[in-house]
Order: sequence, then C-alpha cells, then structure tokens
Amino acid sequence: MASKDERSVDELFAELPEKWQRSLEEVGLGLPELRRIAAGPDGMRRVRTILAEFSEATADPRPTRAGWTGYGGATPVWPWARLLLVAVVSVLVSLLSSLFIGKASAFVGLVLGLLVIWVAFKTRDTRGAPVARYVTAAAYLVLVLVGSYFANAWYLQLRGAEQTVTFATPTHQWTHGTRETYCRVRLRDGSVHEVVENKENCADRVGQTTTAVVDPAGHYQPSLGSKSEIGGVLEGYLCLGAAVVLVLAPMTVVFTGRRKRYDRATGTAI
Repeated sequence: MASKDERSVDELFAELPEKWQRSLEEVGLGLPELRRIAAGPDGMRRVRTILAEFSEATADPRPTRAGWTGYGGATPVWPWARLLLVAVVSVLVSLLSSLFIGKASAFVGLVLGLLVIWVAFKTRDTRGAPVARYVTAAAYLVLVLVGSYFANAWYLQLRGAEQTVTFATPTHQWTHGTRETYCRVRLRDGSVHEVVENKENCADRVGQTTTAVVDPAGHYQPSLGSKSEIGGVLEGYLCLGAAVVLVLAPMTVVFTGRRKRYDRATGTAI
C-alpha cells in the first residue's frame, strides 16, 4: 500500500467523509481545484496542508453549522445573514406601517433600528466588519427615514389613479402657535379626504374642481395634481441605492473573508 505522502489527490480526497467533501466544495476547494493546486509548484505539499488544516478544524468538538461557518477562521456566514434578514424585515415592517400611520412610520423604523444595531454588533470582528456594520446601519436609516416620508408618493405613482375631485371645506388646526389650513377634497364616491400636502390655496376654492391622484384602496391620502407632479423620483433612486448597499455590505464581508482564507490555504495570499 502506498504511503500517505505517495497518495494522489483523488485518493486523499476520497478518504474524506462525504460531508467533509461537500464542505470543501462549498468554500471552493473541491476536487477539481485541489487537482489544479497539486499540478503547481510544490502542489502536493500544499494539498496535504489544506486537507490537514480542514480535518483539524472540522474535528473541533465545538458545535458549528455546516456551510455556515467555514473552517479554520473563515468568516462565519450566519451572523451576517442574520443581520441582512433582520434589516430587510425591519425596513419592510417600517414601510408597511406607513399604510396605517403615515409618516410616523419613521419612528417604527427607528425603534426597529435598535434591533438592527444590536444584531450588527453580534457579528464577528473580521476584516472589513466595522466598516460593513456602519455602512449597513447608514443604508438602513436612509431606507426607513426617506422611505417612510415618500412611501405614499411611490405608492400613488404605481397604484394611484388620476381623477377629477372637488375642493371641500378645509379644516383648521393650531400647530406651533400658527393656524394651519388643511385642504380637503371630495372624491367621486362622495367621500371627503385631506390631501397629502397643501400644494394650493384651497380656502378660497371650495366647490371648484381639480385633478388629484387617488389611492383606489384608500390607504393613502389623495395628492393634488397629476402623477408627474407627485415627486419622490430622486428619493426613490436614493433608496434603491441604499437597498443595494444594505444587501452588498454583509455579503462583501463574507466573500472577502472566505477569499482571504482560501488564498492562505492555497498559498496565493499576497
């Protein structure tokens, strides 16, 4: 029987349990890659080092989640996946709450932000982790603050319908010592609603007609003017960019951490 040093890559790989083989493949060190490494300078020694380190790390009695933590110091996936999941769910809850409480949904997002921050600091301190935490938190704040303010505009642009409405008698309230006028319009079905913003002087226009964008489901207040006048386009692109950052920041930390571990294992680290 050939000694361990004389065995081929295929033989060494075949001796590993199937679970270990799958774990190696998940981190990019499957049999094809090991063959490529073995074909290079001092290749078999590097392959044996990789398999030895992997076997030692996998045999560690501490409980781990296969496929979620890597091996030998690779960046754990689950803490960052949990951060991404909590942040996305919190953003969705905040935006959906605007259906019921309007712009006050920003406070819901800020409260949930405490949970996001707590989960962020439960991640492991690996290369790039501090920056990723702050970038993720910043992207989250942009989404909940800007999103809660412009959710009605985006919704009306997507689902709203333009129709002719009639100015109704406005309401008046005292705000910060100032008497504010709140415009109201009567829809075709006879119902009266306050508008999103007081874009026009409506106190002297009771009984006159105008165009407004109306939510057929009744979740959001009507907006005076056409869809093109609603606005929120620039803010929409801002939130779209923040959403991309929110997803990419945790993924980048995991990818760079695992790539660094892979380079060390294969001897290609700079």
